[in-house]
Amino acid sequence: MTTAEVTRSKAGSHTESWRAQFHKDETIQRVRPKEFKGYLPNPHRGTTTFQRFNGDELYPGLHWDDSKGPLEFAPFNGDPLTLHNPRYPDTTLSYCRWLWSVIEPKKGEYRWDVIDGALNAARARGQTLQLRVQPYINDDMPAWFWSMGGKTDPKASRREPDHNHPSYLKHWGEFLRAFAKRYDGHPVLESFDIAYGGACGECGGNTNRATAKKLVDVCMKGFKKTPLISMLGTFGCEYASKFTQIGWRADCHGDMRVEGRGYVPEGLCWNHMFDAYPKEVFENGVSETWKTAPVTLETCWTVGYWENKGWDIDWILEQGLKYHASVFMPKSSYMPEKWRERLDAWDRRLGYRFALRQMILPLEAKPGTRAKYTLFVENLGCAPIYRDYPLALRFTQGTSSEIVKLPTAPRSWMPENNYATGSFAIPKKLKRGTAAVSIGIVDGKTLAPRVLFANEGYKGDGWLPLTFMDVV
Repeated sequence: MTTAEVTRSKAGSHTESWRAQFHKDETIQRVRPKEFKGYLPNPHRGTTTFQRFNGDELYPGLHWDDSKGPLEFAPFNGDPLTLHNPRYPDTTLSYCRWLWSVIEPKKGEYRWDVIDGALNAARARGQTLQLRVQPYINDDMPAWFWSMGGKTDPKASRREPDHNHPSYLKHWGEFLRAFAKRYDGHPVLESFDIAYGGACGECGGNTNRATAKKLVDVCMKGFKKTPLISMLGTFGCEYASKFTQIGWRADCHGDMRVEGRGYVPEGLCWNHMFDAYPKEVFENGVSETWKTAPVTLETCWTVGYWENKGWDIDWILEQGLKYHASVFMPKSSYMPEKWRERLDAWDRRLGYRFALRQMILPLEAKPGTRAKYTLFVENLGCAPIYRDYPLALRFTQGTSSEIVKLPTAPRSWMPENNYATGSFAIPKKLKRGTAAVSIGIVDGKTLAPRVLFANEGYKGDGWLPLTFMDVV
């Protein structure tokens, strides 16, 4: 039995009771909480809903719709932890995208009510919102763009804008600046896609390197607080790779199409998993980006489509881990039942997952003095956490609590084992007697718990109970 288990079983007993298991000459205690294997409602990682929020119905069958983006949002006033969809993973993330023509239907007149509604809906459902505004999908640029000097790409097979013409940089740049001015740093805005050109904002259109740089710079100047995500395979992603704070996303994860269509042997045709991703990650210079900024993977079609095609789910998922993805966006389409266990296990490895293996603390300390600690944390995920949440200890005596930040930064915990030592000040307000000790990864301003460890023992307040300490 661990120290924490013994002390919790004897809560309320006097000091000698919980100290009785230690020799009188012992000065330290080791705490080894049990690992929790299930889902954790932690932020900034995992599977997202798409154009929907926790509790909303999935798209029927294998279809989805992102032509305009959601304009109305169902109200919800309950506990978001009660929201589940039996055919979809639990999630703390939503991903929504809208056409430029929807958000700016008239020049300089913005539908901020749509964005505000989505952010409010995400907050109510216990989610943060990844967001993209798409310049166009088909022939659906804002009508006013053409009447205000917009030019077409003469080489395109349909009416698409010439991204390198000054009119595009002017009008799209003005929209990005207005959006950033209003929403940069919004607490519910998880990230913003640098979708600067091309259909869906995914491929860059006919943008040359110089124009792509200018448009990425517009985003970088506007968004100083909200994380930015570049689009893999574009000149903009290549340029953005120079900045450690910009992540990347890729569309069509899972594409293993095999149809030769009379041109090449079956099984040897081009697809994203073999031809696009390895090449573009290399060419764009983003193979190490995951160490400092997040990676998002969106499905090609849907996971149900993968099943219908008989694609190798295990290989697809393993590749996702090799790209160190933090986020998976499968379009709010059902997860095949026969794959569900593997998909849920994969979801738990996306991004970070911190299991506290051991913490060494003193058995007793005097208020106002410094105490040493040793920490062993295993990151069971495939990436770090990219937010600067402090690690903290909470000392509780009766109804009073004191919180102390520790110098160890969870953001530094890379996949696999992490070891740290340090010291902290014992709170001066503690009274002589016994204090219960808990640990948490907290918000830097409010000191409220923000991230859960993958350990058993939580009591519902976000603090992981560890042990007791004598205050002498």
